[in-house]
Amino acid sequence: MIKHIVMWTLKDEAEGADKATNLLKMQALLESCKELVPGILTFEVSLAQPGLECTCDIMLYSEFDTAHSLDDYQHHPLHVATKPFIGAVRATRHCMDVLVEAPVTSSL
Repeated sequence: MIKHIVMWTLKDEAEGADKATNLLKMQALLESCKELVPGILTFEVSLAQPGLECTCDIMLYSEFDTAHSLDDYQHHPLHVATKPFIGAVRATRHCMDVLVEAPVTSSL
């Protein structure tokens, strides 16, 4: 399994809108990618919540059954179509992919 975690901080204003408006649009765009390809196990988009610690404005936490599924997602035309808007409104982006291997079971 591959965990794919991406966090963004948005500009105060971009694309003719304020941060709050762009956050909602970005959230909707990301959520529209939830079922693009087979192999998506988990797909959660979260906005920073008042009163909780955060250094970013929006986060994508997703899990894919294989690296191939993640690659299919990253190159899917609908996902690629979200990139111009996200690129225009983001100030920073942080990403980490983590390979989680199945635990070894003992035969004892």
